[in-house]
Amino acid sequence: MIKAGIIGTGNIGTDLLLKLIKTDFISPVIFAGRRMESNGIKLAQEKNIRVTDKGIQYFIENPKCCDVVYDCTSAKDAKEHAKIFKSQGIKVIDLTPAKVGDLCVPNINPKIIQDNNNVNMITCGGQASTPLLNIISKHCSDLDYIEVVSQIASDSAGMATRINIDNYIHTTERAIKEFTKCKDCKVILNLNPAEPQVDMQTTMFIKAENIKFSSLVKDIYDTIKKLQEYIPHYELVMPPVINNEILVLSIKVKGSGDYLPEYAGNLDIINCAAIEITKHLRNE
Repeated sequence: MIKAGIIGTGNIGTDLLLKLIKTDFISPVIFAGRRMESNGIKLAQEKNIRVTDKGIQYFIENPKCCDVVYDCTSAKDAKEHAKIFKSQGIKVIDLTPAKVGDLCVPNINPKIIQDNNNVNMITCGGQASTPLLNIISKHCSDLDYIEVVSQIASDSAGMATRINIDNYIHTTERAIKEFTKCKDCKVILNLNPAEPQVDMQTTMFIKAENIKFSSLVKDIYDTIKKLQEYIPHYELVMPPVINNEILVLSIKVKGSGDYLPEYAGNLDIINCAAIEITKHLRNE
């Protein structure tokens, strides 16, 4: 079993904890936050998981407590935490848009965790879009422009997510550029307060030259099947179509309902990606 710690007990950290408990290869040994009265810590206690309100101080005092740490705090805090975990030789899977470690997408560069002390899971919108954009980049001669618009339910976005919005945009744009080689891209995130709550949805607009449409569509569907192996509720809701020389497609992600209701697919997609990457630690 891989011994894992989680730092950050908000929506993402708590949802991740409940997912780790259900795996057969990861043992969550510590759930670290700042407030014992937080909903996440209370839930962890109900599950008989060791908890602390010391945050990063717990890991400083217990440097050999785990093999890997999932950082679910904020981009600002994660940058400071990374220095400490590096000195301890602990692997970090960063679920904040801190951009400390190499950017990681399970179906593009899954073994990166084996050679790096710190990997960054980008953002929910990054995990939703980059696998498909990476495929699209292989079916055209030039990518002139990419725009990615994601909406998530307002209630699924905790305080850290809201603090991180600028980082979210910058990190997602960096990932798109890195995995597609497109130099011009724009990322938009909408926290939708509508009632009933909306599912996570990401729409991609691509301006490219010489798109090989038939082979592209086949590879899009093949990629979605692979993504559904670790993100079970990942769904294509608008198949690829070319409109006024712009390629458009849209996906939706429902949550598993582990912590927040099913509309919180943004929690599922980044947490499922983090768990999928952890599998490769077993092969080191």
